[in-house]
Amino acid sequence: MQEIDTQFGLLNVVNAPAYSFESQDNVQSYELEVLLTRDRLTSIYGIALNGRGIMVVGAGGGCSSVHDHSALVLDDKLYLAVGDHVACLSLSLPHRLVWSAQVDMATCFGIYWKHSRGALISHGELEISRLSLEGELIWQTSGADVFSEGFRLLPDHIEAVDFNRTVYRLDYATGEARVS
Repeated sequence: MQEIDTQFGLLNVVNAPAYSFESQDNVQSYELEVLLTRDRLTSIYGIALNGRGIMVVGAGGGCSSVHDHSALVLDDKLYLAVGDHVACLSLSLPHRLVWSAQVDMATCFGIYWKHSRGALISHGELEISRLSLEGELIWQTSGADVFSEGFRLLPDHIEAVDFNRTVYRLDYATGEARVS
């Protein structure tokens, strides 16, 4: 579970793998169901605000699980990394999907915000991506192997480490990588 204090109250994001879309037989109910893909769903997250289930979001791609970088809130928007997508959801009424983007061919491990750079960054298994707050892909960079060994937003660059322990230093503006 991930908890985030927002201007609207306490937001909880939880794994909801047993949730069945368009069913009345779910243990937890949500006001809004959001399907980011019509493919086989591998990841389903439930979102509650002040204890009330407001949205459930499902996506395909590789299976993901809720952790500290699954979601972030900027103003009245929730940015959610689920499956192979990043979704932007409105926390203002009416709750709704604002946009979604497939950001990785496999799995999106997390979503990050670097305020000083105005950078929304997706840490994917195969790709690191920068998105605008409106959901437009600004750049996308891949490596020689999966980005599974570390990821940090540093003041001067983004650092991603692949399975072979190769370190990629990505430029915030262009996504250009220096490799060591």
